[in-house]
Amino acid sequence: MPTPPIIELTTRAREIFRLVVEGYLATGVPIGSKALAGGGAINLSSASIRSVLADLEGLGLLAAPHTSAGRLPTEAGLRLFVDGIMQVAEPTVEERQAIERRISAPGPIEAALEATSALLSNLSSGAGVVMVPRREPRLAHLQLVPLGPGRALAVLVGEDGGIENRIVELPPSLPGGALEEASNYISAHLAGRTLAEAARVMRRDIASGQSALDAASRDLVERGLAVWSQDAMARPVLIVRGQANLLDEAALSDLERVRSLLDDLENKQSVADLLDTAREAQATRIFIGSENRLFALSGSSVIASPYRDREGRVVGVVGVIGPTRLNYARVVPMVDFTAQSLGKLIG
Repeated sequence: MPTPPIIELTTRAREIFRLVVEGYLATGVPIGSKALAGGGAINLSSASIRSVLADLEGLGLLAAPHTSAGRLPTEAGLRLFVDGIMQVAEPTVEERQAIERRISAPGPIEAALEATSALLSNLSSGAGVVMVPRREPRLAHLQLVPLGPGRALAVLVGEDGGIENRIVELPPSLPGGALEEASNYISAHLAGRTLAEAARVMRRDIASGQSALDAASRDLVERGLAVWSQDAMARPVLIVRGQANLLDEAALSDLERVRSLLDDLENKQSVADLLDTAREAQATRIFIGSENRLFALSGSSVIASPYRDREGRVVGVVGVIGPTRLNYARVVPMVDFTAQSLGKLIG
């Protein structure tokens, strides 16, 4: 049965539906007619409330786990609530400050992304996920240090503060001073560029006669730049933190769901592929339960938002994975604010 649009529900049905969903998301337990009648928010008898609950169940928006229990929202009901009723709660000043402080901490970008993932996990009580931007570092300095015959250590310092080392094979009969000449050229002429950009600039300078490098030094520059470019796409693209938050009492009562969920999270490429579907979204995307094939068996939800560089290009995705009874009203704006803050960091 197709899910009815929210405008087709009566005012009474819409209010009872809202209270059931909000009560379930807050407590994790089905909400019954007595609880609704006793809460004072609805001026109806328990019998009248039960009649409305039955109608909502007939529409596929609510379900009863067993005959004597109250109702809880179905995935279709949650989707209707999120799209048509939910009032988001913007992050508090303290939460905003915590997110900005963690993201802007000094150090390489990967450390900031790991910290962001862990913070989202703590704030949402779910698992925080961040897709690392697939990008090469921008050069600040590169030094070629001799290690012995035929080998040198290439030390790259990125603009983000990251430091990496690679072994570079040297050509035979290398002239003295070639390592220093190549290092000085890279630092003086190629700083501030990505590795791919630096290689293009160097080749252009050589072709136009603007480079004073001799053949041996040119070869060294090529080797020093290429050693990073070769593995740029092989870097880890996903950071997941806070998986333990997903193992609440409700989850532990269904060990098969727990096993399925942990297996899903271990398959990081599949999680990355799922997050990748949010890259082209203009706003935060919400996948509820079986709406995404990856977490269909474990009944988990994903809230994800792309983050962009200063030119508006999507460079990654940040999000939260949790049970379908996530506090969507709180987590959605939190993920959105985190994506905006990451975009400012990426620049």
